[in-house]
Amino acid sequence: MVNKQNQRVSIIIPFYNTLEFVEDCLNSVLKQTYSSIEIIVINDGSDSENTRYLESLIVDDRIVYLKNETRRGVAYSRNKGLKAATGEFVFFLDSDDLLTEDAIELLVAQIQEYPVVVGRTKRLLRPSDLEFSVDSSELAAERSKETLFKAGSILNVLIRSEFIKEHHIEFSEGTEGYSDLSAVIPVILHSKDLPSINIPTYYKRVRNDPISNPSLVQRPIDERTHEFITVYKGLRNKYGKYVEAKQYLDQTFLRFYRRQVINIFKDVNRFDEMFDLTASAVKVLNPNSIASQPSHIKKELKQLKNSNKVKFQKALRFHIEAWDFKNAIKGFTRLKRYIYKKVFLKFPLKENYIIFESFLGKNFSDSPRNIYEYIIENNLDYQCIWVFNDKNRKIPGNAKIVKRFSLAYYYYFAVSKYWINNMRQPLHLVKRDGNVFLETWHGTPLKKLVFDMKEVYSANPRYKRDFYMQSRAWDYLLSPNRYSSEIFNRAFKFDNEMLEYGYPRNDILYSPKKDEIAERVKETIGIPKDKKVVLYAPTWRDDDYYEPGKYKFQLQLDLHKMKEVLGDEYVVALRMHYFIADDINVEGLDDFAFNLSKYDDIAELYLISDILITDYSSVFFDYANLKRPILFFTYDLDKYRDQLRGFYLDFENDAPGPLLRTSDEVIEAIANIETVKKEYASRYEGFYEMFCSWHDGKSTEKVVKKVLLGENSKTNS
Repeated sequence: MVNKQNQRVSIIIPFYNTLEFVEDCLNSVLKQTYSSIEIIVINDGSDSENTRYLESLIVDDRIVYLKNETRRGVAYSRNKGLKAATGEFVFFLDSDDLLTEDAIELLVAQIQEYPVVVGRTKRLLRPSDLEFSVDSSELAAERSKETLFKAGSILNVLIRSEFIKEHHIEFSEGTEGYSDLSAVIPVILHSKDLPSINIPTYYKRVRNDPISNPSLVQRPIDERTHEFITVYKGLRNKYGKYVEAKQYLDQTFLRFYRRQVINIFKDVNRFDEMFDLTASAVKVLNPNSIASQPSHIKKELKQLKNSNKVKFQKALRFHIEAWDFKNAIKGFTRLKRYIYKKVFLKFPLKENYIIFESFLGKNFSDSPRNIYEYIIENNLDYQCIWVFNDKNRKIPGNAKIVKRFSLAYYYYFAVSKYWINNMRQPLHLVKRDGNVFLETWHGTPLKKLVFDMKEVYSANPRYKRDFYMQSRAWDYLLSPNRYSSEIFNRAFKFDNEMLEYGYPRNDILYSPKKDEIAERVKETIGIPKDKKVVLYAPTWRDDDYYEPGKYKFQLQLDLHKMKEVLGDEYVVALRMHYFIADDINVEGLDDFAFNLSKYDDIAELYLISDILITDYSSVFFDYANLKRPILFFTYDLDKYRDQLRGFYLDFENDAPGPLLRTSDEVIEAIANIETVKKEYASRYEGFYEMFCSWHDGKSTEKVVKKVLLGENSKTNS
């Protein structure tokens, strides 16, 4: 490709408190194949930590660093960058976004004699999105300017500097968001069809933490609506004599309204305010621009223009009901949710109904099981409902069994006063006034959680937002130790009541009948009484998945070699994480390897196990209650620790057992387990005191008395 490398491109990057992204952003610019660039970074009043970090990255002489002493906004910073720019072309980049390596080279080559060229933008939700294949035989094509600027963004657009100066292009500084429109309008007015690149040149990051650090488009809808309408009305007034500008602005407003109308008016406490605001914009709309809108939108806009709140509310209710019904009839799953929302949620709560769920309906296990069994054993007056994926599941007691996501499931979630779960609940479930939600959770964290994670590599890039919304419904959260309480408060942003009683699921580990239970379990599974048991219980890998909730797993432990060396004395019990979808192949390992991934209660497997092998799973925190040896098979430690999750503990120095990288090391450790026990004895004692000392076999009783019976139980804090 022939380049005009002598023509400089000024890349303008406003920066405000995005230290977790800015290094990637700058690196993507510094690695451009096009060499003649100046990078203008404007620090828009960032805090001291972000400022120090940003300034540590200013090491290339192509970077021009400007600083606002206080936050002035994106528009002000871009205008400041424009004044400092010396290039023949200007390009705007956000500090959390990335460029492809040849982005600027492609854009410069395709601008030819045009004033503007537009690149193709790709959303960046997860690292795998950075991979793409070129599927277009035509590198660039001419498109209408209205199509290219439909989103109202000036990002990923190369503009001639002389065009900017000739048409006095600048950003309106009255708002934080939507200031791009003030720069787009001159392009709409003073250009014709424009070239656009057919392959990605720009990665627009969708931030994974819209709660702690939202982008401008992730802020609350009322803020965005105020700013959008302010910008719309201001530009409509400024360019009132230009028909093309008014048409573009009106269509932009109508797209915003149609996408956001239900959200805009969702908060009934702000209805009057939002009605008056939206009506003020509708009154300046050209009536002809409304002609192509659907009939229900026309009705709403008419009542807004006439300032008739009563009729508008009626029209909006019809819109919402029609949308809900249209969505409901697309399939039985949606229809069930519709019946739940429109019918079941209107039924009264039943004060003595408790609905239980464990591990997404896969098991009768964990702390919900212990609480249920306590209720049964003590003849407490509650109607219990258990959620399973198998509606024919049998469990002790007289609980009602319902299939997950069945119509009965939605009915009982609607009417049960108490919800007890060890996982996050589906987002579409509605916690009603009077509901009491006990979140038992399911482990002491080793891996970083939610808001302590920098990046999200899992299948759900909206993990942080979803988690935050789900955890707002939790009235109580169980904690197994002080360490977990501190992490849960911070990482979950949890500010309701923490029950520091230890986990009910671990009561069995202190049962006076634990040896009897172990014998019964071994007999049920078919493990010979004379064989010792090694339990292998690894976790899932965030970046290796089929879809959300279904993760791949390649077994790295050489079971055949283990059988050959250890088979006379040991058997192996395999317990995969409930997220792992792959079946583990134990062919040829009869009477040695037992795949118990679907066994209900892992605590019973702890009791039969003489040794635990795990990796980064929280199971070792629970197993440590038994004071039996633990081995860590951490063949991918560097990647998991440094890239995927990160750890809360200094894992190498604090783990109560050796970190082993190969199957041979695992086999050797098992063969010499007494030596391992002696070597790690003192570390194990300290670990037990820190993570297990709250457990006394009475956690279930304390939880029931507090949550269900209203009695205060002494916490361990």
